[in-house]
Amino acid sequence: MTPRLRVAEVLLLERDVRLRLPFRFGVVTLTEAPQAFVRVRVTLEDGRDAWGAAAEMLAPKWFDKDPALTNADNAEQLRDSLRLARALYTGDRRSRTAYRLFADHYHEQIAACATQGLNSLVAAYGPALLDRAVLDALCRLHGVSFEAAMRANLPGMAPAALLPELAGFDFDAFLASLRPADTVHARHTVGLVDPITAADQAAGGRVADGLPETLEEVVAAYGHTYFKLKVGGDVAADLARLGAIARVLDRRPGAYHVTLDGNEQYDTVDAVLELWRAIERTAALRRLAEAVVFVEQPITRHNALAQDVGALGAARPVIIDESDADLAAFPAARARGYRGVSSKTCKGFYKSLLNAARCAMWNGEGGGPPFFMSAEDLTTQAGLALQQDLALVALLGLGHVERNGHHYVRGLAALPAGEQAAWLAAHPDLYTRDGDLVRLRIAGGRLAIGSLALPGFAAGAEPDWSSMREVR
Repeated sequence: MTPRLRVAEVLLLERDVRLRLPFRFGVVTLTEAPQAFVRVRVTLEDGRDAWGAAAEMLAPKWFDKDPALTNADNAEQLRDSLRLARALYTGDRRSRTAYRLFADHYHEQIAACATQGLNSLVAAYGPALLDRAVLDALCRLHGVSFEAAMRANLPGMAPAALLPELAGFDFDAFLASLRPADTVHARHTVGLVDPITAADQAAGGRVADGLPETLEEVVAAYGHTYFKLKVGGDVAADLARLGAIARVLDRRPGAYHVTLDGNEQYDTVDAVLELWRAIERTAALRRLAEAVVFVEQPITRHNALAQDVGALGAARPVIIDESDADLAAFPAARARGYRGVSSKTCKGFYKSLLNAARCAMWNGEGGGPPFFMSAEDLTTQAGLALQQDLALVALLGLGHVERNGHHYVRGLAALPAGEQAAWLAAHPDLYTRDGDLVRLRIAGGRLAIGSLALPGFAAGAEPDWSSMREVR
């Protein structure tokens, strides 16, 4: 029988993250931001209880890109989403399955956030963290890993009530068929102000902290074969930057793979087509163009689902990311010629699994290129947040995932020494000690994640809760 539970307590905590390199994506250049942590105590019907946890960056100018809002305003929006989700989850005294806790409050959360002027992408943030923490506790109570829990449908996912389109789809069989790999390619992000070669760095401009800074150094140090390239909405500037990147990537031996991320920087599909056709016409970009796997959210969300992207999609598949605001977004995007959607734990792991089921169902119907999911990042930090995201990516069977948190932040250096040592001891395949630094281990462009298959949601250690401040 699927276990039923109540949420007894929710603690909201934070600690600050300072970046070693500025990260320019879309309309913001990020240099620091808080990281949110959630601790949840759940109680089963038999009286047993346990704590679970989750973490995510409070990233500015992604969930809501209103230029009138400051970075601090954006962070407070996400805190409000967490507070509203906490009120809904703790205020519900009926025992439910873990999935029903999410599904039964899905529309309530969106409505409650709307009354405070918060969009649906912001609204999803609070439940996204609470749901992971709830499942972490449930897995610990049953002594099973995230993978085992999901393949056996421990949370009781029954999507038809929220998504009638899946009423005839065998969701239990879909979950049972998932076979996570124990390695995944790390897709390196090249931000809009990232140095490509040493010549791009001004005198004295190096961080010189022992980690790679330029794209050249990153390729040499980690051996990546997958890359995510940001484009900025100006065709001439984008072509020049892509040319500089291609000169580095074309020198590496063997094949490489690229995704282009527009971060909503183009207003129309015609503008994106202009960029793509210019790329195809540029001889120096021939190999890079052939390496492009898909184009991610190039059009501003206000226009993205109002235009048909079929002409662009005929050249390369196009996916939504910021436009994936709610559970209705992916089918709406499909109708406009999009073939994929991103998975991000900040949008909710249940949403990722529901969209993966949609892909499986639509692909089973045949006709046209396949629908797919991609794994994208939001400066996900090493430790709890990174590991839960990687476990989800592996479960979805995605072969590569954008990873950028390790590049823009100096590993686990800012964490208490005891916490660094604990993560390294619990996950020696994922982390390595580099002098006085514990950092992510990337070898041959891959992350080894076999150690995430342990009781709980992918975490064999805990953050140092005493190093955080509580948020009311």
